Amino acid sequence: MADVRKGLIIVNTGPGKGKTTAAMGTALRAVGNGLKVLMLQFLKGSWHYGELDAVEAFGDRFVMKQMGRGFVKVGGAETDPEDLRLVEECWHEAEQAILSGEWDLVILDEINYAIGYKMLDPEKVAAVLRRKPEMVHVILTGRNAHPTIVELADTVTEMREVKHAYQKGIEAQRGIEY
Repeated sequence: MADVRKGLIIVNTGPGKGKTTAAMGTALRAVGNGLKVLMLQFLKGSWHYGELDAVEAFGDRFVMKQMGRGFVKVGGAETDPEDLRLVEECWHEAEQAILSGEWDLVILDEINYAIGYKMLDPEKVAAVLRRKPEMVHVILTGRNAHPTIVELADTVTEMREVKHAYQKGIEAQRGIEY
């Protein structure tokens, strides 16, 4: 097989924990290899995560932006127009970042939720992924990745929960889960 180098489209999906954590691990590896990383968090925004402080040490080599308000209402409730506006704003920044070629790796954290909640059109995302510069890597995280995104991806990993501490009544642990 030939030695082919190209920017990859990677999807971390599934009901288990670790999708964002895996993306952060890849980001850490990328920064360690001299790449520039941008992580846009589509829905996160109301909590302070340890990752926010950690990436500051990397300066402009690893930039992480929370662009949402936190958890959004789904199901029977109408989606809040402010959440829709924030998703569109985040997508606009993501599109510009991917197409600019300024970043070596762009992580679109929780974008699969935004698509699944019908806050963002999967075809819009797919169109940008098809036009991305050749050496730009993109990671998309969140449960229930859309089939169009899965088809475009070079690598898809599905996290599957075998068991979780929460089932034993153990709360999320600072430094481990946030």
